[in-house]
Amino acid sequence: MLDEIKRIQATADLLYSELQVEAALDNMAAAINSQLADSNLLVLCVLNGGIVTAGKLITRLTMPLTIDAINASRYQNQTSGGNIAWLLTPQASLAGRTVLIIDDILDEGITLAAIRQYCKDQDAAAVYSAVLLDKTLGHSKPIAADFVGLTVANRYLFGYGMDYKGYLRNAAGIYACHQEELEQ
Repeated sequence: MLDEIKRIQATADLLYSELQVEAALDNMAAAINSQLADSNLLVLCVLNGGIVTAGKLITRLTMPLTIDAINASRYQNQTSGGNIAWLLTPQASLAGRTVLIIDDILDEGITLAAIRQYCKDQDAAAVYSAVLLDKTLGHSKPIAADFVGLTVANRYLFGYGMDYKGYLRNAAGIYACHQEELEQ
């Protein structure tokens, strides 16, 4: 397995450097600070992919906030998504709160739409979403993120929280795998 991971990492294309990603996080934070300054903000980190984005983004937010987590996974360390598995729901009450869902990527939008609906079902006053990356798919998605750092083409990505079979979330940059490498 480690040989495969090392091969994928060595052959991947760097799409966005660490500096470019950090600049995008600065821009996202400025927009969130402007739009949600007077809200009673509850940040929901989507595990596991959203850990890096949430950790880097919340230190840039200037309003008082609380933090919780949610884990609704379609990928579960695989390279393609399946049915949503609800692994963790927030411990905090969402009722009457402004919720900001933070995740790594808006891919098909199925998971983020389900999490948004969960928040609404828990009587959140308002629900916003922030994603580091929005993947261009060429068709409509069931949800659009309110705050987006960068856009990417439809390729398999890793770094800044995104993984390849559970590995490489810690890569400092956004990388795209080559399709032929994925098929080996």
